[in-house]
Amino acid sequence: MSDKLKDIRSRIDVLDERLVKLLSARARFAQRIGSIKRGAIYRPEREAQVLRRIAQLNRGPLPDGALARVFTEVMSACRALEDSLTVAYLGPQGTFSQEAALKHFGGGAPAVPCASIDEVFRQVETGAVGYGVVPVENSTEGAIGRTLDLLLTTPAKVCGEVMLPVRQCLLGKAKKRADIRKVYSHTQSLAQCQQWLARNLPHAERIAVISNAEAAQLAARDRRTAAIASKTAAALYGLSLLARNIEDEPRNTTRFLVIAGHDAAPSGKDKTSLILSTRNVPGAIHDLLEPLAANQVSMTRLESRPARTGLWEYVFYIDIEGHQQNPNVAKALAELEQKASFLKNLGSYPAAVT
Repeated sequence: MSDKLKDIRSRIDVLDERLVKLLSARARFAQRIGSIKRGAIYRPEREAQVLRRIAQLNRGPLPDGALARVFTEVMSACRALEDSLTVAYLGPQGTFSQEAALKHFGGGAPAVPCASIDEVFRQVETGAVGYGVVPVENSTEGAIGRTLDLLLTTPAKVCGEVMLPVRQCLLGKAKKRADIRKVYSHTQSLAQCQQWLARNLPHAERIAVISNAEAAQLAARDRRTAAIASKTAAALYGLSLLARNIEDEPRNTTRFLVIAGHDAAPSGKDKTSLILSTRNVPGAIHDLLEPLAANQVSMTRLESRPARTGLWEYVFYIDIEGHQQNPNVAKALAELEQKASFLKNLGSYPAAVT
């Protein structure tokens, strides 16, 4: 080993020693904060502010995303020193929902897999867990209808969001693709990969199941079947990666919401989610949205959904920029309440740190 290499490694060792001391000091401060605030140990707005500041301070060579993952784990470990924070997600293990929960809360938060999105909501609503992570929309395939329906009736609030780039993989035990007779996956994933499947597995039957992880479990039982899932699922269920990144849209991203018994305080860059309905008369939607424009509140999403009354009535899911405590947003909400026949404020929360 050259003297130059030894010198560099020696300097790395010194830096590692300093990092350990600094992380321990940070953890002790976190414990002191926990003893002072005596409330919820997870503060979405504060953690978002930390991650944004880290990105501003970063001068490379590590990318912002890599540092965000490191500091998410640091904050997760510090939280675990104060108290356990349990998170429910759509399981079983190996789903993109689990990846979203891990990205947002880190590995220090115990995670509970649920059999359905309904069960995630139920776990949060009954207080069995503190937080839930649910998919709400995909950049390729649009809204997740079941999540929208449950948001309409739940007493839970939205306290965060996660943007997860979705990298779909073909998993299985087949020696070659020609041997594959069936492909299992969630409906959304099958739709996200339909062009690739048409080109590469035109004769394979496509079968929708409740989750990608369940698809991986099924593929593990039969060499003539395959699953579309994450590469994490391959390791969990003993499958080979037969093809990587098979999604038709390379920028394919799924947005998840974090639900809890509370929303979040202002972080400086926030969103507020609403559900509204109005009378079925000409110009009603224009009139309903006019308070947003009048108060200079930007709308980032508008989704309509049948109200399930059987009368051809609809509810509208709207995301706006800003926190409900911001003066212009508060004024717009007050005016909306006067115009809407129904308004539900799902909560304000930090915009996803990507």
